[in-house]
Amino acid sequence: MKKTIKNDSLLKNLTKLWDALLLYFPSAYGGWENRQLWQNINTYCLFIGYSRSGHSLIGALLNAHPNIVIAHELNDLKYTYLGFRRWQLYHLLLDKAKLGVNPNDKSGGYNYDVPNQWQGKFTQILVIGDKKGEGTTLKIEDSPLFLQRLRKIINVKIKFIHIIRNPYDNITTMSKKNLKLDFHLSKSIEYYFFLCNIVNEFKKTLKSDEIYELKYELFIENPKVYLEEICNFLGVSTTKSYLEDCANIVYKFPNKSRYSIVWTSELIEEVQNRINHYSFLHGYNYND
Repeated sequence: MKKTIKNDSLLKNLTKLWDALLLYFPSAYGGWENRQLWQNINTYCLFIGYSRSGHSLIGALLNAHPNIVIAHELNDLKYTYLGFRRWQLYHLLLDKAKLGVNPNDKSGGYNYDVPNQWQGKFTQILVIGDKKGEGTTLKIEDSPLFLQRLRKIINVKIKFIHIIRNPYDNITTMSKKNLKLDFHLSKSIEYYFFLCNIVNEFKKTLKSDEIYELKYELFIENPKVYLEEICNFLGVSTTKSYLEDCANIVYKFPNKSRYSIVWTSELIEEVQNRINHYSFLHGYNYND
């Protein structure tokens, strides 16, 4: 399954490498020029898990906090592996976080702009990171060197956020949105649980205070409570106005995309059996 999904051509990989090299010297200058901005950063935040699971929403809400900068899918581990230093990485993350702020943008069909808050701005950066859950998970599987390199260059604590969505909805949306899955439900099931296994094994290497797990559906039900929990986990305080403004853009009900396609009884049973192997998926079923 891993080889099926990750089949980038040599030309595409060389293009990615060239694009990264083009950023090396500008990021070095920008990181040094803005070095005073990085002095108080004490936490680095990464998302792990699966695409189409709510990371974009929660990442955008965190980026609206005056002390948090969360980039929208910079692919930070790639840059650290290529030799980018701490200030370079911070500069790239900040630039990416600013570029992701567009009140008219509807990424994945949704608008994540939070009026009256701090997306693309900040008072003092205490937390910085990247929202690329699936990509980070795949890098962790590829090699431990990616995280080892990141830990070495940033020299601050790293905290991980793991958002879980009903697997039937997650698998359905992945099959429809990920072109490499060819709209194929069985292939999407295999890929989803491939990612679950990576996360499950990686969690065993973390301390309890290094990872925050949350079911997406619970967040939708009470965004203010859980957003405050996430901020506390990251070491920043919240205000009533921040929580209320963020909660106001959260849709009232999760999209149950599982009903948009035909699930056979065999596939429903297969997924349920595999759900039972992962504690963080307990409680989910097709009819919930």
